[in-house]
Amino acid sequence: MQISFRVVLAVLGLAGLAAYLVLGNADDRVTPEGIVAGNGRLEAVQVDIASKIPGRIETVLAKEGDLVKAGETLARIDTAQLKAQLLRAIAEIASAESQVAQAEAQIAQAQAQLKLAERELERADSLVKKGHTSQETFDTRLSSRDVARANLAASQATLVSRQRGVDAARAVKEEIETQINDCELASPTLGRVLYRLAEPGEVVASGGKVMTLVNLQDVYMEIFLPTAAAHRLAIGSEARIVIDGADFAIPATVTFVSPKAQFTPKQVETADEREKLMFRVKVRVPPELVEQHIDFVKTGIRGVAYVRPGLNPPPWPVWLEKRFEPPVREVSESR
Repeated sequence: MQISFRVVLAVLGLAGLAAYLVLGNADDRVTPEGIVAGNGRLEAVQVDIASKIPGRIETVLAKEGDLVKAGETLARIDTAQLKAQLLRAIAEIASAESQVAQAEAQIAQAQAQLKLAERELERADSLVKKGHTSQETFDTRLSSRDVARANLAASQATLVSRQRGVDAARAVKEEIETQINDCELASPTLGRVLYRLAEPGEVVASGGKVMTLVNLQDVYMEIFLPTAAAHRLAIGSEARIVIDGADFAIPATVTFVSPKAQFTPKQVETADEREKLMFRVKVRVPPELVEQHIDFVKTGIRGVAYVRPGLNPPPWPVWLEKRFEPPVREVSESR
């Protein structure tokens, strides 16, 4: 009995010690009153890199997992046919400009003819008044003057038409140049290649996807909060994100609170939460913070986001103020 009693005491002692350690660690992670939390996963906006025009892919420069910067070329579409069309458009511009020069010469000719016809009309008018010529001659000169005026007006209209032809030809050239520029597919943002959907030699239609990027300028977590917390939550409020398995908190900002309540989706683990009407809240990680730790940013990781609704929120506990410290990389000096 004495041995059994000691065994029982030892067991109870170990159990108490274990409970103390567990509860002690749990107390370190107790969420203070006034702070609410919701589970979710880190996500980012996905951007499809697609071809604006149909064509054959000449090269794909980025691979899955590559980090790409805004403006960096990711793929190219073959431009041989477009460059031939550009040469033809340049030739059509030259032809249209020569037609403009021809129209200007016709105007100069029509102006000279009109000037001559006006002088002849003046002489005929003077001779008619003196009785040295007939009225028929005067009428002939008057008709010649009117014809010269009409020819000048027609030449001027032709010049305007030829000038519009030059504008149209230049517009075609600019359109082709734009299409050639569109054949170089560039990243619109800082991101990481998620999928490579096409390879060199493949023909894509207009709007055909070549790759998909994860936009690392827009990393966020969506959580669901009850009405009591959501209606007191302000846009721009501070938040903290703790991902599973991490002992640090990620600073974030509330950027969206849904105006409508909804049933929480199936990925919310707690059955009680799924039965309630909740409000969707988006908590966004600052882009500058993402850039500082760009090599460690991964989407799809689950975690918990903490927010502080109300006008006088409580301070963050110590464990939600701990930051991520990336390992220091050793750089070997070359001799």
